[in-house]
Amino acid sequence: MPTDDVLQSPAPAAITAPPAVPALPAAPVALALDPAPVVTAIAAGTPVPAKPDGVCAQAVNLARQAAIDVAGKGQVGDHVDLQAEGERVVTHYFTSTARGYRGWRWAVTVTRVPRARSATVSEVVLLPGPESVLAPTWLPWSDRIAPGDLGTADQLPYQADDPNLEPGYTAVDDEDADRLAIWELGLGRVRVLSPEGRLELAQRWYTSDRGPTSDEAVHAAAACSTCGYFLPLAGALRQVFGVCGNEWSPSDARVVSVDHGCGAHSETDIDRIEADPLPPPILDETGYEAVVRLPRTEPPAEPDDAAQPAVDEAPVDAAPPVDTVETPVDVETPVESADPPVEA
Repeated sequence: MPTDDVLQSPAPAAITAPPAVPALPAAPVALALDPAPVVTAIAAGTPVPAKPDGVCAQAVNLARQAAIDVAGKGQVGDHVDLQAEGERVVTHYFTSTARGYRGWRWAVTVTRVPRARSATVSEVVLLPGPESVLAPTWLPWSDRIAPGDLGTADQLPYQADDPNLEPGYTAVDDEDADRLAIWELGLGRVRVLSPEGRLELAQRWYTSDRGPTSDEAVHAAAACSTCGYFLPLAGALRQVFGVCGNEWSPSDARVVSVDHGCGAHSETDIDRIEADPLPPPILDETGYEAVVRLPRTEPPAEPDDAAQPAVDEAPVDAAPPVDTVETPVDVETPVESADPPVEA
């Protein structure tokens, strides 16, 4: 059994050098070679031959049996392709019939030594094919967090080598200089934005929906730099950005660029359209319209039992009723006087 030192040692000169005398016909000899020298030669830039080795290209059954020994019976499909990896090195590809590995292929690399008439198996691996379904590239959890994913109770890890930050100040053991840097210049923070951080921030803000290319900025009549509600930022960013202070604007309390704009600009107006005056009212006095009014009917009064006396109770002092007959008077018939006419 050869040891690792023997396998990793370079091949003897008797194998690599051409023979001094012609070799006698002999039976094929199968030698177990370590694939490390082959991989090293490929990684070092050894040119890959355009035409695969004939003996290795015909070793399809050998490669299939090696794949079945590794994958198991029923897991290896048809032979789909072969590729020359180097001098006397060929890789055979077989389809994988295992569940969950649609589009994957079993890759079996075979090789042979110089003057050998049979190939040997170097490596058997399962590789994804052109149409295989792959999982996304793995990322550390700290790199998976995207802007907007941070919740109310979440906290990001500390990044000691954040490229967007740099030390806020450097203590020089001078009390006056440190006081100037910490208090008067406002650099009393451990780290501040670096030039790269400010450049990345400015680019992100300028290309956002609060930059000059948003829909509301394109339709605006004037830029934010001329609005009375525009509050410029401090520092170097004041030349490009500010904060909107108009509660009627969709950008209220947000950072906007100086060439952004909206319909709530303090100095713009709309074209006011005055309404046409109405004509004087027309009074029609040439006709009338009959209005029929129904007579007013009052509801009948309810009898008051307490105010009227009972039928069998007649007042004591009441006089008997007297029948009164009215004689009609004919106004056209003269009334005869009882006295005789007086003669003149």
